[in-house]
Amino acid sequence: MKTLSLFLFLFLSISSLHVQAFDFPKANAIPGGIAIIKLDATQQKPIAYFGNKRVMVRKNDAHWEAIVGLPLSIKAGIHKLKVKIPNKTFHKDFSVNDKKYATQYITLKNKRMVNPYARDMDRIIKEKRIIGSALKQWTEQDYVQAQFILPVNGRLSSPFGLKRFFNMQPRKPHSGLDIAAPEGAIIKAPADGTVINTGNYFFNGNTVFLDHGQGLITMFCHMNNIDVKKSDVVKQGEVIGKVGMTGRVTGPHLHWSVSLNNTRVEPKLFLDIKE
Repeated sequence: MKTLSLFLFLFLSISSLHVQAFDFPKANAIPGGIAIIKLDATQQKPIAYFGNKRVMVRKNDAHWEAIVGLPLSIKAGIHKLKVKIPNKTFHKDFSVNDKKYATQYITLKNKRMVNPYARDMDRIIKEKRIIGSALKQWTEQDYVQAQFILPVNGRLSSPFGLKRFFNMQPRKPHSGLDIAAPEGAIIKAPADGTVINTGNYFFNGNTVFLDHGQGLITMFCHMNNIDVKKSDVVKQGEVIGKVGMTGRVTGPHLHWSVSLNNTRVEPKLFLDIKE
């Protein structure tokens, strides 16, 4: 009996040392995509930077890997990741492929949402700082839940990355995924996280920011109800609010953005859905 107990103890101890293998997010090294870069198998966790932004690093089986969000503005070609380990700094090259996104033309009846008044601009500038602060949040933690669920049941109406024109005027590319759903439809947390902030903004309307750790932030815009508050800890699938049509919209929908190392990336890379 003692021999059996010892065997079970050793088996469980060895099993507990196994590190999970991750399938999400899915790698797709294109503008607006994600590069997953294998790092050295050191004992201590490396620290990695792309440009001047720190990027997520996690243990995947026996090696470390960097999960790098790539901006829509990035050029195809070879890029460098800066990696720091004790007493050593080095660079890892990785390649980015090109991607051409479709163009979308939107007509807004409220012309103020295309060309804001001067007093609107004062508000917009202040809100930009608040939104920027939320999106560059960094919370150090070893495990980050990177397989998401769709936050609302609905039709995927406007994909990520579209080149956008409002009333024929060019604007920034679409930095999220739009999900068309009835007003009042439930919005759920796509993964475990902590509420960084909530607010009502000129363009985004009622908005919630969730921090999932290591620079992975999700943003939910145009909401009707907000059912969480700053510092709330939420679990995957927990209700955070309801779909609305606040801010710059043409109808009820959820604009959902995923930010990685303060870079907006394709939300579908975190979902178990077919393209």
